[in-house]
Amino acid sequence: MTAKKRTAAVLLPLLLACTSAQADLLSDITARGDLKCAVYSDVPPFSSPDVKTRQLAGMDVDLCTALAQQMGLKLTLVPTSVEARIAVIATGRADVLIANLAYTKTRGNQIQFSDPYYVAKEMLLVKQANADKTLEDFKGKRISATKGTTSEQSIHLKGGKAVTFQDSASAFLALEQNKVVGFVTNTMTGIKMISQAKKDGVELAMIKEPMALEPIGIGMKRDEPALLAAVNKGLKTMDDNGTIDKIWDTWIGPNTEYKMVREERVQPLANLKFEPLE
Repeated sequence: MTAKKRTAAVLLPLLLACTSAQADLLSDITARGDLKCAVYSDVPPFSSPDVKTRQLAGMDVDLCTALAQQMGLKLTLVPTSVEARIAVIATGRADVLIANLAYTKTRGNQIQFSDPYYVAKEMLLVKQANADKTLEDFKGKRISATKGTTSEQSIHLKGGKAVTFQDSASAFLALEQNKVVGFVTNTMTGIKMISQAKKDGVELAMIKEPMALEPIGIGMKRDEPALLAAVNKGLKTMDDNGTIDKIWDTWIGPNTEYKMVREERVQPLANLKFEPLE
């Protein structure tokens, strides 16, 4: 064996070991004893500054805290925006992302998702007179949504004619002014808007059948199976012992202004029957 071959034979296992170590993000996290969890900088009720303490508080902050505890780690919150939440994971600024993150085909190609801990729904809001109709009745009809959102995608998915606006307030106003027959948004926002419209003397309703299902999970870097397994294990434990239910009820549950009921449990994404949005 030549000197070059002997050197290569010695270095190759070392290089492979180093590459393997670098690829195992969970080992790095465990070594430093700290979980960097990205959350919104100001999107209540998920994560926003508390008016008294000025510290970030909300549903996603509590989920980060609980997950870190389950993994035996300290927690460092990494504030991020809606626009930068995928990049904060892809660039390694944070280890995990808990930011009401819905699975879509595009996001699934950029980062990996944990098992979903709830399923958000895109819902159709209509005038009270249309409350008993089904989604089939709205095929080909003008329906409003915020431009570039999964709400807009769901309209196309169900055969409606999407009329888009730059913000949800304008899209909602189009329904109130009868410029469209429906407005699409997520359940939580829809419930708030129906309540607000009632105060303004406008009776609205929500069609029971969802326009689209959006599994909400924790985002992580792709090709990190050990971290994915650890996060999924933590979520399952939190689901089984009632931690997620308690956090849910505190921030968006039936006794809050959002009046949300948690229906789904933590389960593999593959178990859900849904058509992923783009």
